[in-house]
Amino acid sequence: MRGKSQESLARAEEALAGVTASDDLGTELFSVAKVLDGNGSLRRALTDPARPAGAKTGLVQQLFGGKISAQALEVLNAAVSGRWVSGRDLGNALDQLSVEAEMAAADSRRKLDDVEDELFRLERVVAVERALSEKLSDRNIPLAARQALIRGLLQNKADATTVRLAERAVDGRGRGFAASLRAFQVAAAARRNASIATVRVANDLSEADRSRLADALGRQYGREIQLNVIVDPNVVGGVRVDIGDEVIDGTIAARLDEAQRRIAG
Repeated sequence: MRGKSQESLARAEEALAGVTASDDLGTELFSVAKVLDGNGSLRRALTDPARPAGAKTGLVQQLFGGKISAQALEVLNAAVSGRWVSGRDLGNALDQLSVEAEMAAADSRRKLDDVEDELFRLERVVAVERALSEKLSDRNIPLAARQALIRGLLQNKADATTVRLAERAVDGRGRGFAASLRAFQVAAAARRNASIATVRVANDLSEADRSRLADALGRQYGREIQLNVIVDPNVVGGVRVDIGDEVIDGTIAARLDEAQRRIAG
């Protein structure tokens, strides 16, 4: 998202920050995003730069008034009052706002850390269980059935916010299940003004080692770092750290590869 769309998203985020994030708010905003996905004429009407903001909010009231909460309506009005580079940007913004609303609700219940950890653990389970991953991604299986599958997997094992987000990841809006879960983890970390570091090691780290590594990375990047540790048998000693687009590869395999390149060069 760029230019005017980014500015409009920022104003909608300000509106979101000004309302009480209930457990239903994220679901409501996501449902509106889905409505826009399936209705091109409505999408164009709400993002037409020649249409006055008052006409857009009036249309929102006509279509969604009484069907979504006052808080969701306030955020939606702020969103449609902005300028969007493309019609799809509005739906994508509402999708992002819905995730931020879920994180705000979890944070208000002091469950944000739990949700972030549960999303990471779920991502790892699905990565290992190939049959489960295939079922969740199979578009020939009705969406409701796939969502029931993930609900059953998490029943009595995860926070309600995690369950809602997992169901949403099955839906995807054009993004894969694993990619959606990773995006949700980034949103949780952003709520805490932190960044996620994916750490791959041959053997699990002790709590002391995790703390030292997080502190060292925090000093290097100037912000809190949340570690997601993956025990990977392909790692031959050392540690590989991925933070966003940056990679710190201190594994023995990486050092051997570097040495071979130097010899060959």
